[in-house]
Amino acid sequence: MTSTDQQPLGSPFSAASTAQDITAGLDLSGTSAVVTGGYSGLGLQTTRALTAAGARVVVPARRPDVARAALADVEGCEVVPMDLADLGSVRAAAARIGGSLTRIDLLMAVAGVMATPERHVGPGWESQLTANHFGHFALVCELYPLLAAAGGGARVVVNSSAGHALTDMRWHDPHFRTGYDKWLAYGQAKTANALFAVHLDALGRGDGVRAFALHPGKIITGLQREMALQEQIDRGWVDEHGTVIGADFKTPAQGAATGLWAAVSPLLDGLGGLYLEDCDVAGVSAPDAPMDDGGVRAYAVAPDSAARLWDLSVAATGATPIAR
Repeated sequence: MTSTDQQPLGSPFSAASTAQDITAGLDLSGTSAVVTGGYSGLGLQTTRALTAAGARVVVPARRPDVARAALADVEGCEVVPMDLADLGSVRAAAARIGGSLTRIDLLMAVAGVMATPERHVGPGWESQLTANHFGHFALVCELYPLLAAAGGGARVVVNSSAGHALTDMRWHDPHFRTGYDKWLAYGQAKTANALFAVHLDALGRGDGVRAFALHPGKIITGLQREMALQEQIDRGWVDEHGTVIGADFKTPAQGAATGLWAAVSPLLDGLGGLYLEDCDVAGVSAPDAPMDDGGVRAYAVAPDSAARLWDLSVAATGATPIAR
């Protein structure tokens, strides 16, 4: 994959498409999916759409009781406890999933955190990089044999964000030991999400495992839970009642559409390592382009940086390397 592959494909869907539009008429019977965070916000919309199309969905959840309550009326799914910021919990969840599935056709990395107060977890890792990237990295590595067992056609879909435009990887200080900025930490984590898909695809394509990253759009969900209401008002996202007033904001059903398109679109057959938005492949944006203009920064799809992050992540997490 190179940045020249980052060209729209002419998808029949758009920013206005919903999760239901993507899966309408689709038969996913016999398909097994794992959806992190699949019980709230975009994840819940994703789980509902996949199960309605006949897929079996496993939902790893940091709050399993809350997840089971939210999914009580959804047939075809099960909840597995998992905290992305705790690698022991991730490995335990992967073991449980491996005990109930023989293959994984779709792994949707939807869960995440945004703009959180400074926290360090585990051996001193910055918490946003840990929850958004290291946790998903370890989960995918643990479950990779089940993805390969799908026999070709398995897809890993990683939710990144336009927020990746805030910063490249901070190779000199990824864990913010010299001063914390919650938005730079978020931006770095989202860049990591995009780079993860690039190198995972490079390693997995021989086994038929392809990977994509995406920007779901601007949506108000539980992702903003650690931001004060006044900050959201000041940014023009919501009014004093919490009602969304920001321009070009999507509903959760619209926000879930691009991830589902990444998971099931035949237009993406034979492709991978791409960054998507608005249910199509995104173009590469100029380094100084406003974040809201869309597209992906070249550094977030750079193969050399993706390989460097992969090596850093293997060393940090102790994950079993994926053979190429």
